[in-house]
Amino acid sequence: MEAQNQEVAALVQKIAGLHAAISKLPSLSPSAEVDALFTDLVMACVPASPVDVTKLGPEAQRMREELIRLCSTAEGQLEAHYSDMLTTFDNPLDHLGRFPYYGNYVNLSKLEYELLVRYVPGIAPSSVAFVGSGPLPFSSLVLAAHHLPDALFDNYDRCGAANERAKKLFRADEDLGARMAFHTADVASLKEELGAYDIVFLAALVGMAAEEKAEVIAHLGAHMADSAALVVRSAHGARGFLYPIVDPEDVRRGGFDVLAVCHPEDEVINSVIVARKVDARAAAARKDGLGDWRGVVPVVGPPSKCCKMEASALEKAEEFAANKELSV
Repeated sequence: MEAQNQEVAALVQKIAGLHAAISKLPSLSPSAEVDALFTDLVMACVPASPVDVTKLGPEAQRMREELIRLCSTAEGQLEAHYSDMLTTFDNPLDHLGRFPYYGNYVNLSKLEYELLVRYVPGIAPSSVAFVGSGPLPFSSLVLAAHHLPDALFDNYDRCGAANERAKKLFRADEDLGARMAFHTADVASLKEELGAYDIVFLAALVGMAAEEKAEVIAHLGAHMADSAALVVRSAHGARGFLYPIVDPEDVRRGGFDVLAVCHPEDEVINSVIVARKVDARAAAARKDGLGDWRGVVPVVGPPSKCCKMEASALEKAEEFAANKELSV
């Protein structure tokens, strides 16, 4: 135990040092210095570690929350930079591989689709929402092009400039362009619209702190259609210094049945929670504290080699395996 405590303390100290260095940067726009610091940060967070970031002290929690916000800003600026670059080509979609982490999006979207097929049998969505799509909506693009070819996608982002950039990526692809719509809106303003979707994907950086994420999920639970699927991106272990961690119990309290929780062990950094909206009567019973609604996520074989399943929301999966070829 003492050795684990020392390991955790050393990791937190290292990440705090990187946070201090990143905080001093004059800009988070892509540059050699920015890229190097965020590469070091990811390299520190991805290998297996006994750290449980939710149990860190107040000072470390404040540092972590600020670091996640810095990561969000840097990620947004990186995506804006590459979105602008891609739109200089006649067909931007022919050059997606120029984005250095496009493969990560391909793998994450594939994992999410495999989990949906496995845990929501018979799902054949005609209408999908992606909340927090950004200037490079790679997830929607990969899902639409390779996994859900008959679905229409509504992409929501509260940044109008991000949506304008995203639209330009599809100008030369008539099919995908016709199936991709972009809306400038905060998720809190979406109500009746949410009832039209078979699946809602919630991006990792929509709602930074745990309380914000829980509020977003509760809002989705209040307005999504009964039995609609929800895919929530989360984080696990030390990767919680990069992205917010979503407690599956918050998903349940938001009015959903949690069907699966998956923690990737490869270059995919985000964890994935797959859930399904319960009907109004069951949701009311949960709110009133009636009935036994704390279901158990089934222990089953993973849909691919890159993840392990949790037996329940309260159990911990194994820590992430190291991958030394990553960067943000």
